[in-house]
Amino acid sequence: MASIKRDALLTSPFFAHMRPHELDELIAHSSERRALRGTLIFAKGDPGHFMLAVLTGLIRVGATSADGREVTLNVIGPGEIVGEIALLDGRPRSADAVAAEETTMMVIERRFFVPFLIRHDGLVERMLGVLCDRLRRTSAALEELALLDLPTRLARLLAKLGADYGRPTERGIRIDIRLSQRDVSNLVAATRESVNKQLRIWREAGIIETDGSHIILCDVAALYRLSEP
Repeated sequence: MASIKRDALLTSPFFAHMRPHELDELIAHSSERRALRGTLIFAKGDPGHFMLAVLTGLIRVGATSADGREVTLNVIGPGEIVGEIALLDGRPRSADAVAAEETTMMVIERRFFVPFLIRHDGLVERMLGVLCDRLRRTSAALEELALLDLPTRLARLLAKLGADYGRPTERGIRIDIRLSQRDVSNLVAATRESVNKQLRIWREAGIIETDGSHIILCDVAALYRLSEP
């Protein structure tokens, strides 16, 4: 299990630049948590005193509007982390996190992580570099939402999901996470109707197929062409 935890941390830019002995120390002070599908892992406003690394399963990060509408902000799969900003500043959670399927997580507590940062020479500087890169990518994502049309945004999303969660099949690359039509529309900041219309166009063109709540990428090259502005 230690090797699985190490692999999960190494896939995250937040931890990828750590030295082997630093990772080993983190893992030694971590704990493991399991959540069944639908379990609320943390809620918006909860104290931000720990970070999670997903070992198996899927976490849906989202929020609920004042009128009760749920919005999916991100999906976190194996090898990805959630809650790393709260790990540093200790402020309340900015969104809800729910297990989208049965999920196993590694938990790192802030009370250990902050002294760990201070104790290891040069680690704070490396973390600042990672956070600056995260800020640049967030700015690029906002620019993408403002300047790119829906087909381009949707093609980029499907291509990324295929790269991160895809499994080759005879029909194409199957995205092995369950995403509802509402999840997809939230992730590209569009209405469900407009996303469904675009997906239908691509199904008729043979670019994608749908299998229940899964999407199969039949023509990945076409998607990459469509993802270009």
